Amino acid sequence: MSRILFVHQNFPGQFKHLAPALVRQGHEVLATTLQKSPPSEWNGVRLLPYPISRGSTQGVHPWVSDFETKVIRGEAFFRKALELREQGYVPDAVIAHHGWGETLFLKDVWPDARLGIYCEFYYRPDGADTGFDPEFPSRDAGDVCRLRLKNLNNLLHFGEADAGLAPTEWQASTFPEPFRSAIRVIHDGIDTVALSPHAAATLNLPARGMVAGGVEVPPHELALSRQDEVITFVNRNLEPYRGYHTFMRALPRLLKARPRAQVVIVGGNDVSYGARPPSGTWKDIFIDEVREQMSSAERTRVHFVGQLPYPGFIRLLQVSSVHVYLTYPFVLSWSLLEAMSVGCAIVASDTAPLREAISEGSTGRLVDFFDPAALADTVAALCADAPQRQRLGAAAREFAVSRYDLHTVCLPQQVEWVNALLAAER
Repeated sequence: MSRILFVHQNFPGQFKHLAPALVRQGHEVLATTLQKSPPSEWNGVRLLPYPISRGSTQGVHPWVSDFETKVIRGEAFFRKALELREQGYVPDAVIAHHGWGETLFLKDVWPDARLGIYCEFYYRPDGADTGFDPEFPSRDAGDVCRLRLKNLNNLLHFGEADAGLAPTEWQASTFPEPFRSAIRVIHDGIDTVALSPHAAATLNLPARGMVAGGVEVPPHELALSRQDEVITFVNRNLEPYRGYHTFMRALPRLLKARPRAQVVIVGGNDVSYGARPPSGTWKDIFIDEVREQMSSAERTRVHFVGQLPYPGFIRLLQVSSVHVYLTYPFVLSWSLLEAMSVGCAIVASDTAPLREAISEGSTGRLVDFFDPAALADTVAALCADAPQRQRLGAAAREFAVSRYDLHTVCLPQQVEWVNALLAAER
């Protein structure tokens, strides 16, 4: 069998299922990571950490600061790869999330190794996330130049990589030809057995109320079941990139329309993708914006639960009456497909990545990203229509199982992609 090397700064990442599957096929699988730990083994994969020897240069030109960090990481992996080569290790294939730059110089160490890269996103000055939200315009006209240089890492990999892998058609479409034709679209996969509907689901979890601007609703225990009217909203971090501001602006109208609804908001206080706020957190900024538009009784029905452990997250989706997912034209979150697999009735933003999974009136409802009133009215209408919720949820699950199931669809295709990479001419 073959030697396969995975490169991911936070392994396993998107390769959580693929790497062990290749071990089960009999391949020798090694993974490198920046996690600070001694060499070890995980599900048959040998893990090899390596260090970064320096940080970014203070005062470096802001347009090239991103590329410098990638070069630093590329050099760190280059040094580790040289060490491995001196020990006699030569991989047949390398599978990498190249987004942090680690594999920039890989072919200078192993020129004959096939390189497959995970193509998550190609930055564009228009038609994607940049410039999408007029509320947060670019602060510097030179940002378009910075963005062009941010793609240097992508562009340098196009000449080295033998194949690409992207999780969605839209994400693949952001990449330019001729490399776009080398990208195979296969999602990371959703465990649709673990993520199944559960009619008897219940959930107890600690929550906080709308505490920005002074404590109003103290920490409390929240008990929910399928008999409750539960509206869920999930982000890794609560920020405009994932429509947090639109959702919060919809709440005053929504809470008045649905006097029994409990709103559960999952997400941290940091920033994952967009710019940081001028001060404080995005979470508190938009709480403060809408708090006076709600009565004190309405505010008690809004619950912030932070970042949930995965079992609690699944259980929350299982008790959800309506799940809301909003995003800029950007990387599609796993949480949307997980909600579909659980059979949630979904209201989503009518933005490019969503149209691949949500068909209006079929697998969910689509609303204008910038229209809080339409969002509130659509969610309220679904809350009042149990048969429609059941129909949409069942269709969403059926679609998720047929297109994104880990074991029957995605993982077999991923393994096939690796085998084709191994079989390709050097």
